Amino acid sequence: MTVLVTGGAGYIGSHMVYELTDAGESVVVLDNLSTGQAWAVAEGVPLVIGETGDRALVQKLIRKYGVDAVIHFAASIVVPDSVRDPLGYYRNNTANSRALMECAVNAGVKHFIFSSTAAVYGNPAEIPVKEDAPTVPISPYGSSKLMTEIMLRDAGRAHDLKYVVLRYFNVAGADPKGRTGQSSKVATHLIKVAVEAVVGLRSKLDVFGDDYPTPDGTCVRDYIHVSDLAEAHLLALNALEKSPHLIYNLGNGQGFSVRQVIEAARRVTGHEIPAVESPRRAGDPGILIAGSQKIRRELKWQPKFAKLEDIVKSAWEWHKNFPDGYVE
Repeated sequence: MTVLVTGGAGYIGSHMVYELTDAGESVVVLDNLSTGQAWAVAEGVPLVIGETGDRALVQKLIRKYGVDAVIHFAASIVVPDSVRDPLGYYRNNTANSRALMECAVNAGVKHFIFSSTAAVYGNPAEIPVKEDAPTVPISPYGSSKLMTEIMLRDAGRAHDLKYVVLRYFNVAGADPKGRTGQSSKVATHLIKVAVEAVVGLRSKLDVFGDDYPTPDGTCVRDYIHVSDLAEAHLLALNALEKSPHLIYNLGNGQGFSVRQVIEAARRVTGHEIPAVESPRRAGDPGILIAGSQKIRRELKWQPKFAKLEDIVKSAWEWHKNFPDGYVE
C-alpha cells in the first residue's frame, strides 16, 4: 500500500511517516513547510512541497506514486489564531480538505484518514466526552474541522470512500528513538512550552485563565503521546477494509490541569519553571477528557505512554538534545 501523508513534515505527520515506514508501508509526503521541517521526513520518503488545495499537484502526485490511501494532517491548529483569522482557517482547513477529497475521489483512492480534534465538541456537557456527544464547536478551528468531517461523511456515502475520523485530545511527547519531535517555532502546546522554558527558549510560561470551574481554576486536558496516536492511525488504516466509516476519540482518558502539568514538568526536568497567570484565551473550553473506550474495544488500541510523566519525559529528552528544535 502507498500512503499519501499530508503535513508529513510536521510534528504529528512526521511521527506517522515513521510509524508507516517502520511497518513496511510505502509513503509519500505533501507539505508546504509553513510549520513542518524537511529534515523531519524519514530518510528515503519522497517529500513534495506544495498545498493540499492545489488540485493539479495532488492529482499528479496520486498518479505518479500510485497512492492507495490518504492520511490528512495538513492544517492550521492554533485555537486563538483561528478566532483572529477565521477565514484563513476555513480556507486552509476546510476548503483545502475539500479539494484533497475531490482529488482522492476522482483518482479512485478509497481509503482516507482525517486528523480531527476534540475542539469539535466545544464545551461538552458530559465528561469524559464520547464520540456520540453533540458537536458544538466554540472556535473557528473546531468549526473548520467539523465542516471537514461532514464533507467526508457525505463523500463517503456518495462515492464509496472509506474513512476514519480521529478526534485528538492534547498530543505531546516525542519519538522514543529520538528521530523527530515537536519542532515548530509557533507551537503553543503546554508541555512543549514548559520544556522550552527549561532550556532557555522562553523566559516564562503563561497560565491562560485561573477562574475555570475546575479544581484549581485552570483548564483540564487529556494528554496523549504522539507515538500512541500514530499507532492508532495505523490500526485505523488496517481496519478500513472491514469497517468503512469510523469515528474515534484519541486520548488517555485522564484529565490534568495546567498547574498539574507544570508540576509534572518540574519534577521530570528538575528545574523550576516560571509560571505567570494571564487572561483566558478565546475559544478555550474548561475541561476536555476523552472517552476512548470505543477505539480500545474495536481496534484493540492500548496506549504505551499512559502516564503524564512519561509523556513529559519524552518531550524533555527531545528538547534537551535539540534545544533549537531542529537537527543540524
